[in-house]
Amino acid sequence: MDGSGIIASAATGAMGSLLAKLASLLESNYHQMQSGTRREVAFLRDELSSMNALLERLDNADSSGAPPLDPQTREWRGQVREMSYDIEECVDDYTDHLRCRQRRDFPPGGSGGVLGFVLGYVQTVREMVSRRGIAEQIQELKARVVEAGHRRKRYKIDDAAAGSSGSSGVVPVDRRLPALYADLGGLVGVNGPRDELVRLVDDGEERRMKVVSVVGAGGLGKTTVANQVYRNVGDRFDCRCFVSLSQNPDIGMVFRTMLSQLKKDECEVSGSGDKEQLINELRDFLQDKRYIVVIDDIWTSQAWKIIKCALPENICGSRIIVTTRIGTVAKSCSSPDYDLVYELKTLSHGDSKMLFFRRIFGSEDKCPHNLKEVSTEIVSKCGGLPLAIITMASLLTTKSVGTEEWMKVRDSIGSGLEKNSDVEEMNMILSLSYNDLPSHLRTCLLYMSMFPEDHEINRNFLVRRWIAEGFIKVSGCRNLEEEGECYFNELINRSLVQPVDFQYDGRVYACRVHDMILDLIISKAVEDNFVTVVSDRRHILCPQSKVRRLSFDNPSVENLTAHSMSVAHVRSLNIFKYSEQMPPLSNFRALRVLDLDGNENLESCYLEDIGKLFQLRYLRIRASNITLPRQLGELQLLVILDLLNCSHISELPASIVELPHLKWLIVNRVTLPNGIGNMQALEFLSLTVVDYTTPVTVLKELGSLKKLRTLGLDWRISSSHKDKIEYADNFVSSLGKLGSSNLQYLTLISPWSLDFLLESWSPPPHHLQELAIKGWSVSKIPVWMASLANLTYLDIEVQVRQETIHLLGAFPALQFLKLYSNAADPKERCLVVSKNGFRCLKKFNFVHWVNLLFLEGAVPVLETLEFQIIVHEVQTASRFGPPDLGIRHLSALKNLVVNIYCECARVEGVEALEAAIQVAASMLPNNPTLTLRRFREPEMLTDDAG
Repeated sequence: MDGSGIIASAATGAMGSLLAKLASLLESNYHQMQSGTRREVAFLRDELSSMNALLERLDNADSSGAPPLDPQTREWRGQVREMSYDIEECVDDYTDHLRCRQRRDFPPGGSGGVLGFVLGYVQTVREMVSRRGIAEQIQELKARVVEAGHRRKRYKIDDAAAGSSGSSGVVPVDRRLPALYADLGGLVGVNGPRDELVRLVDDGEERRMKVVSVVGAGGLGKTTVANQVYRNVGDRFDCRCFVSLSQNPDIGMVFRTMLSQLKKDECEVSGSGDKEQLINELRDFLQDKRYIVVIDDIWTSQAWKIIKCALPENICGSRIIVTTRIGTVAKSCSSPDYDLVYELKTLSHGDSKMLFFRRIFGSEDKCPHNLKEVSTEIVSKCGGLPLAIITMASLLTTKSVGTEEWMKVRDSIGSGLEKNSDVEEMNMILSLSYNDLPSHLRTCLLYMSMFPEDHEINRNFLVRRWIAEGFIKVSGCRNLEEEGECYFNELINRSLVQPVDFQYDGRVYACRVHDMILDLIISKAVEDNFVTVVSDRRHILCPQSKVRRLSFDNPSVENLTAHSMSVAHVRSLNIFKYSEQMPPLSNFRALRVLDLDGNENLESCYLEDIGKLFQLRYLRIRASNITLPRQLGELQLLVILDLLNCSHISELPASIVELPHLKWLIVNRVTLPNGIGNMQALEFLSLTVVDYTTPVTVLKELGSLKKLRTLGLDWRISSSHKDKIEYADNFVSSLGKLGSSNLQYLTLISPWSLDFLLESWSPPPHHLQELAIKGWSVSKIPVWMASLANLTYLDIEVQVRQETIHLLGAFPALQFLKLYSNAADPKERCLVVSKNGFRCLKKFNFVHWVNLLFLEGAVPVLETLEFQIIVHEVQTASRFGPPDLGIRHLSALKNLVVNIYCECARVEGVEALEAAIQVAASMLPNNPTLTLRRFREPEMLTDDAG
C-alpha cells in the first residue's frame, strides 16, 4: 500500500507484492523464523523472481500485436499466476502469526499468576500446531514452484516468449478495408462530421500547411469519415495518399506506400532504400506541390514525428489528416497555431436506429412489429457506436424473427458471452485499443468489469479501489491519489471509458464503460480469472479455478449459486444488493477489499465477523440502518474506510483510533472519539461534527495530524456555549498547524459565525487549494486570503460589497467561485467586475439579489456564469431601454444562467430585458447555452397597475 510495488495485476497475479513480502521477511529481524523456513523463503523469492520476469515478457508479447501465445504457454502462465496468489496468502498467514505473537508477547496490560501460566501454556501448544501447519504449506508451495520450473523447461516457455515478441511474417487482412470501400448510400450520420472536417481542411487558406486530427474511440467511424473527406476534396490537390498504420508500423513500408500513391502517374518509384533515403525522396517530390495526406489510425507521437519528417511544410496550402484513438496523440499531431483537433461523437439515437434498421430490413418501416421494441433496446445498448450497431445487425440477420432470440441477444450485450464471428471481429478491432495499454492500465480497466452495465463510476471512488487493490505505483513526486487520477485520465484519453461528469476545472468527475468495451473486458477478465460476476442479468461467470475477485450484481435467489463456489480465496468482494443467501464474511478469509454498495436491507449482524478479515485494506458500506461493530479496531491493515452513505451512524467506535494505517476516513456528520492523534497516517477526514459532546482534547489532537490533506468539519459550538472560547482557541490552533503542514481541501459548515477563525488564522494556509464555508455569512473576506497562490476553489457565504468583488478579483489562481449573501447594502445595488478582474475564473455562481455589471476585459476565461438581476432597479438606473450588463464582453462564455427578479417590474420591461440578454448571448463566439428563470413573476406590474 506504500506504492513501492504493484500488489496484483491481471498479467502477473500477486507476484509484485509477493516478492516484496518475501524480501521483507528475509530482511526483517523475525527471530521466530526457523532456519529451515528461512531457506525455503529464500528459494521461493529467487525462483519466483525469475518467473515474474518471464510473465512480464509474455505479457508484453501478448500485447505487441504479435501472434497469440500457444495454449501450452497460456496454461503455464495461468498456473504460475494462480500459484502467486496462493503463496502470498500463505506468507500473509505467516506474517499474521508473527504479528499476533508479538502482540501477545507485549500485551498492553500484561497478565500473570496461575491464569497467566495456563493461558501461556495453551497458547504455546497452539503456536506449535500453527507453525507446523505453515511449514507444511511452505513445503507444498515449494514443490509447486519446482514443478512449474520443470514445466517451464519441458515446454520451452522462454523460447515461446522470445518467438512471440517477433513478427510471424504473415500480414493479416486490414480490418479497416470495409470502411475504405463503404458504399455512400449505406452510410448514416457521416454527413455532419464530413462537412465539418471539409470546412477545417478546405478553409480558403492557400499558403500555410495544416494538420487536422480526428480523435475518437475504436469503431466510431474515424476511417470512414476521413475517407469521405479524402474523396470529397482530393481532386483539389496536386497529389494525394491514404495510408493506414498498425500499432507497430513498418515505417519503411509506410513511406513506400505513400510514394506509390503520390507518384502514381510516374514510372519511377523506389522499391527499396532505408528510411532516410525514403524521407528525402518524399520531401523532394512534395516540396513544391499542394498535397493531401491521410495517416489513418496512428498510435504514438513518436510514429508521427518520424512520418512528419517526410512531409515538408511548404507554402502551397497542403493538408494532412490524422486519425487516432488517443487524445494526446491527436494534440501532438495537429497544427499548434490552430484548434484543429476534431473529436468524433457517437451517433444520435435517430441515426443509430436508421443505421440498424437499414442494415437488417432496409428501413424501419419494414421491421416486424414484434421486433420494434427489442430492436430499440438493442440500439440503445450499442451507445451510438457504428461498429457495434453494424455488428449487432449482422448478428441478428442470422437469427429468426422470433422475439425470444432477439431478447437473448439484447441480454447478452454487456455479458461478454456472445460467441459469433461478427462479434469476435468487432472485439478484435476494439482489442487493438486494449492491447495498446501498458500492463498497469490494462489491469485497471479489467477491474472495471466488476461494475454493472451503465453504472456511473465516481473517479475518486474508483481510484481508491485501485489503491486498495495495489494497482497503482507512484512515480516522481505524485502521491497515490494523483497517480491514480493520471491512470483514470489516460483511460479516458484513450477513448476506453466515457466521461459523464466534469468538475469546474475540466477534470472528469465520473465515467461510464461503454457496453461494447464492457463486453470485451469481461471476456478478458474471465479468461485471466481476474473477476467473477454473479448476476440475474448476466450469466454466472464461474471459472474452474479459485475465485479471486467476486461481484454480486443484484442476483436473484434462484440464480445465486455462491454456496457452491469456494470463496476462501476471494480478495475483492462487491455486493451491489445484499441477500440473506450470501456466504458469511468469515468465509472470506483472504479479503482485501469489501464494498457493500446500495444495500438498504443489509443488517448489522452480517458485519459481526468483520474483525476476522485480517487482510482487509478497504471497507465501504452504503446502508441506512447499519451500526458498526467494535471489532473494527482489529482491522490493522485497513487503509480506507468509507461510511459516507451510512446515515444511521452518528458516532464511531472508540477502537477506530487503533487503526495505524488508516489514510481515508470518509464519513457523514459523525463525532470523533478520543485518541484521534494516534492516527498519524490519516490524510482524508470528512465530514465530522464538533458539538458540546466532543471532548476538547479531540480538537487539540487534530492539529497533530501532519499528513492530513482534506478536512470537513461541522462546527456546532454556539456563541452562548460556556466553553466556547476554549473550543475556539483549540480549533484555531489546530487549523493553524494543519495549514502549515499539508492541508489542501477544507470544508467548514456552521449555523454560527466563523469570523473568529478567519480573523485569527495564522500563519496563512499556503497549500490550500479548495475552501468552502457554508451555513452562516462571514462578515468579510480577510485580506490575507488573497495571498493564497494555490486557491482554485472558493464557496463562501459572505456579506458581498464592492470591496469584496475587488479583493476576490485579485486572487491569483481562482477558477471556481460561489458567492452567497442574503445581506444587501442599500447603497450598493450594482456591483462592478472591473477590467483584469478574476483572470483565471472559469465558473462563477453569484447568489445575491443585487445587480452585477461586467466591464470590458473582466473574467477573460469565464465559461459558466449564474447570477441574478433585479429588473426594476436596472430599469431605474437605465432611462433609455434595457441596461447593458456587459455580457457581450464575456467572450469565453459557454453556459449562462440568469435569475430574473420580477417584483415591482413591468411585464414589458422584463420581456425587453430578456430579449437584450438573448441578443448579447447570441453575439458571443461560443454561442453559450442560455437559461432564463423568472422569480416573483406574479408580483410583476401590468399596464393598468398603479
